[in-house]
Amino acid sequence: MYERLMEVGGQGISVRKLGGDRKGEIRISRFLRNDRVTMDAMLAEASRRTQERVAGSHVLAIQDTTVIQSEGGGGHYLHVMIAVDADDHTIQGVIHGSVMSRSQGAKASRRQRPIEEKESYRWIESADKAAAVCAAARRITVIADRESDIFEAFARKPTSIDLLVRMAQDRALEDGGCLVEQIDSWPERGQTPLDLPARPGAKARSLTLSVRFGAVSVKSPKHLSTQAKNATAPSVVLNVVDVRELNPVQGVPPVHWRLLTTHKVDTVMDALYVVDLYRRRWAIEQLFRTLKTQGFDIEGIRIEDEVPRSKLVTAALIAAVSVQQLVHARDGALGDKPLRPMTDTFEAGDLALLKALTEKLEGKTARQKNPHPEGSLAYAAWVCARLGGWTGYYGKPGPAVMLSGWLRFQDAKFGASLGQSRDV
Repeated sequence: MYERLMEVGGQGISVRKLGGDRKGEIRISRFLRNDRVTMDAMLAEASRRTQERVAGSHVLAIQDTTVIQSEGGGGHYLHVMIAVDADDHTIQGVIHGSVMSRSQGAKASRRQRPIEEKESYRWIESADKAAAVCAAARRITVIADRESDIFEAFARKPTSIDLLVRMAQDRALEDGGCLVEQIDSWPERGQTPLDLPARPGAKARSLTLSVRFGAVSVKSPKHLSTQAKNATAPSVVLNVVDVRELNPVQGVPPVHWRLLTTHKVDTVMDALYVVDLYRRRWAIEQLFRTLKTQGFDIEGIRIEDEVPRSKLVTAALIAAVSVQQLVHARDGALGDKPLRPMTDTFEAGDLALLKALTEKLEGKTARQKNPHPEGSLAYAAWVCARLGGWTGYYGKPGPAVMLSGWLRFQDAKFGASLGQSRDV
């Protein structure tokens, strides 16, 4: 199923393209409409595999929401949480996912509804999932952008996790002041250089950040219902890290991050560590690009029924994580961290074919040799990159190359299986 997804990546996903022919179209339609095949079951299996990989690590449980189909003020959205290793930045797998259908007109009544009935509950629910799936981890830090800046997320977080959220709104403090005013009154505690990589619509640039930090006690919002107030603390103590660009370039939006966290922040080094963790959130942006413009084009799905469409999006998500794992593995290990095993993405029995393809793809020069140990994910990523058209000389293979190479590997695997069946 995932292999066929990759074959039509970037072209808009339809059942006809997935099937390849009329018989294949019927088979996949039945699969997507089979009541025994559920989105929850697919995600449960993906999270089970993630659970096996995160033991003993510091997990960054990064979550965000992206558009599948926009319909005016509503539409269909995919919410995702992935596990990223804080030490070597590799993607360990999917923790949680959900597809939401958003309609217009709900905004006016949102303050009267309990948090469990709001879309914003997804931030709390995903944090609970992170605590459960990553229970064997050394540490869990849930990271999200401004949309998740809600009081209940901090007040109701599991005790086993830390939160790191970019601030979106001013808040009342227990001492009678306001959060933004308090932050701006703090003295600068240090400065640090920052290299921003190029991103869509923005060039790479180097800048200097001013660093402020401190602790605050945030009051429960007045708009919370009586039921919600009874279920949460009247205030929460948070640490705040504020970094803002010095001497910003005219015409370029300056960097200014106000980060709310439950991490300890006593020194400048603590503050910079929090900033570095927040920057790891870029991993989920890269995943969404693979799901969209650089790979599967989930915005172009041409299935009208919500249930089979959600199943197809879920399959694409799981496959896109595999592609990103290959991209992250392409350079080998980071520092003294061990290489990830090929079984993060492949089956153990695939090693023989990977070795055979390596022998065929290697050239005479050192740069055309597979430099990674057999059995590692880096070894398999090299094979997929070469199958996808990478020569070994120019640049680094990205998601599109890895996707193409994975497809060719699956074709080779299928062909090998046919040959074996004839020999039996």
